[in-house]
Amino acid sequence: MKNPETDSVAVYIGLGSNLANPAEQIKSARTAITQIDGVKELAFSSLYHSAPMGPQDQPDYVNAVMCIETRLPPIELLRCLQHIENDQGRVRKAERWGARTLDLDMLIYGDRTIELPDLTVPHVGIAERAFVLYPLYEIAPQLRVPGKGDIADLLAKCPLNGLKRLD
Repeated sequence: MKNPETDSVAVYIGLGSNLANPAEQIKSARTAITQIDGVKELAFSSLYHSAPMGPQDQPDYVNAVMCIETRLPPIELLRCLQHIENDQGRVRKAERWGARTLDLDMLIYGDRTIELPDLTVPHVGIAERAFVLYPLYEIAPQLRVPGKGDIADLLAKCPLNGLKRLD
């Protein structure tokens, strides 16, 4: 019998930054994530440039998606990701979609659907956000998003909205 708390699971994490050298923030976060006990990197997308969601009076974003393998329970992994955000200067403000040094979002946790006060997986906006779907497709073109469908079908319905892959 499988034990979901001890079996490894593939987790997809969205990374975003638009302050304090965003590309370096993403690279530092990638390194920090790989240093979490019980985490192994499986894939990392290219970096992408995107306009901000919400308030437009902020710098553009750099985004990426990372796939890891872990045995950590979802909430424990979330706490580790929040710790990395804080270490990299993330300040949580009441303003939604404001500028930030680092944003780490758990997009997918295996084939699970999770609805907790602090965590919703798959991520709420996953099916509408080009800055998530395009890098996600880059590293997992056969992926099926729990409750949403195949990544290729989601991507076909999502315009680029100015998203550009960085070299």
